[in-house]
Amino acid sequence: MAIGSKDLAITELDSFEDERLAEELKKAKAELFNLRFQSATGQLESHGRVRQVKRDIARIYTVLRERELGIRATPAAAEPKAKKSSKKTEPAEAAAETETKEA
Repeated sequence: MAIGSKDLAITELDSFEDERLAEELKKAKAELFNLRFQSATGQLESHGRVRQVKRDIARIYTVLRERELGIRATPAAAEPKAKKSSKKTEPAEAAAETETKEA
């Protein structure tokens, strides 16, 4: 996925986890630094690219902040399955609890 393209829309960013968003943010900042350096040395070919990358950075920050505030939901990560309690351990745990209460 190219930074500064239509692929980096809000709907696309919604599906990313926070780690992936941080990675994309780091890439975008590095690209912006390179574009600014090219601009300062007179080697920049497309000035509109700076604007696109700045907007991508703003989109990423917006999604991260909305997740902090609870406005936007974090994508459901692969949650580990809950432990299956065996029937043998349940009575033993209950008996241990009653013994501690009696003492």
